[in-house]
Amino acid sequence: MFLEQFPGEGRQNGWIEVICGSMFSGKTEELIRRIRRAEFANQPLIMFKPDIDNRYSEDKVVSHKGSAFNAVIVKSSQEITEKWNNQKVVAIDEAQFFDEHLVDVCNDLADKGARVIIAGLDMDYLGAPFGPMPRLLAIAEYVTKVHAICVSCGNLAQFSHRTASEGGQVLVGAVEKYRPLCRTCYQSSTN
Repeated sequence: MFLEQFPGEGRQNGWIEVICGSMFSGKTEELIRRIRRAEFANQPLIMFKPDIDNRYSEDKVVSHKGSAFNAVIVKSSQEITEKWNNQKVVAIDEAQFFDEHLVDVCNDLADKGARVIIAGLDMDYLGAPFGPMPRLLAIAEYVTKVHAICVSCGNLAQFSHRTASEGGQVLVGAVEKYRPLCRTCYQSSTN
């Protein structure tokens, strides 16, 4: 459980938080919850999302449950640096869709005193580390792994099983293309 007790909070110290897990585990919901708390505290903030993710909205980060927050749409991690205007809190959703340079961008923002909150899939549909997420997990001061519930057996799920026939690592979708599964059910479904 993420305790949200930050030593030196209020000073110029920056840090990186990563929220990871499978699809339908509540990553975006948790990201929005943290951002709303910062907004309530009148902390200057900005939310980014990759242009590839337009499932629910063109200009908002939206959770599967329907929670939404205005976002700046970017094509690359470099645009985050260009559009950041010294906000104290920087949120990034769907980090797995960004290029590897996102790690440098997040480090740079944290070094400049920003609280950087990142949400993304830690594994792709094959169970392999996804995009820049492994490196972000390695450099983060705080990591929260959230789990979905396996739709087959009810155990904790950490895999995003693709039900659609399309290939390729990136396939943006929701319940029409993916199901959360536990390790045992995932292994059974891929054999």
